[in-house]
Amino acid sequence: MNKLKTTSRILLIVCSVALVAVNFLPMWRIDLEAPQYPEGLSLSIHPDGLGGSVDIINGLNHYIGMKTLHSEDFPEFVILPWIIYLMSFLFALVVFLNRLKWLKYLFGFFVVFSLVSMADFWRWEYNYGHNLDPNAAIRVPGMAYQPPLIGYKQLLNFSAYSVPDVGGWIFIAVGLTLAIVLLREWKWNKQPLKVGHPTVLAIALMLMLPSCSPHPEPIILGKDECAFCRMKVSDPRFAAEVVSTKGKVFKFDDISCAAQFIQKENLLAPEIFGVYFSDYTNPQSLLNADSCILFQCDELRSPMNGNVAALSSKEEVKQLPFAASGKITRWQEYLTGFAR
Repeated sequence: MNKLKTTSRILLIVCSVALVAVNFLPMWRIDLEAPQYPEGLSLSIHPDGLGGSVDIINGLNHYIGMKTLHSEDFPEFVILPWIIYLMSFLFALVVFLNRLKWLKYLFGFFVVFSLVSMADFWRWEYNYGHNLDPNAAIRVPGMAYQPPLIGYKQLLNFSAYSVPDVGGWIFIAVGLTLAIVLLREWKWNKQPLKVGHPTVLAIALMLMLPSCSPHPEPIILGKDECAFCRMKVSDPRFAAEVVSTKGKVFKFDDISCAAQFIQKENLLAPEIFGVYFSDYTNPQSLLNADSCILFQCDELRSPMNGNVAALSSKEEVKQLPFAASGKITRWQEYLTGFAR
């Protein structure tokens, strides 16, 4: 009764093997970018220790009063590999036991372990970023140096990015596979999902883990600052955004500012997740730069005199009272005009 399907058992075996591989791969990384380090610095976090630019980062930490990083200072690096091996064994054990109830217990354990691990990671970042040496050479009143748990954060002149590495993505894929197998088996056994059931809540939490992907953000007038000219965004019709593949969002008060910023910073296509413009006729909406129409006309009078607006189609351009006075172009063509 309530035996697992053959496909589910195969997937669980694959997950078991994948978890063994995680112990030999970096799980997380914190990348640091700054003008004085154009090649970037990276802290690589493995299940059993730290790697990457540890010595250079420790040198920088000394100046701002942060404790230096040493793998032996973290008991987690002794315990974590064994927990991952245990989890791999439990996946195989559930295949052997071949019962839905053990699959539920496995999923609950996986989610609890994931949440506890992230909480411990945040605690580690908080302690290192806030407990500073009062006699440090560089002191900024009220400043803390806690890196982001996931995503982007500006720390003085450093841009910090915290993202899963190869092992971390494998771990997330294992969790999602486990959730899919559980839902599939639950449906196969025709057991209703009750709202409030702890396993249902665990599934919801698990599905939320990979949701922190790059995406555009709403533009707030009078508050958001243009990343190029440093003016406040004041006219919603001409605003723009550039979203990096690491999730950092750059906002602009003029499409021309976005173009100049990309050229000045020498941002390459693989580094850009997407470029977005406010819809001139519906400023509450953002248009993807690759699919919209750009209309250049002196009558537009945009904030920084770029005098270019984004519209969804040529038909909308024709409806403008000064349509005959301007020129229709596309984003890549417009961007090329700002190349050095």
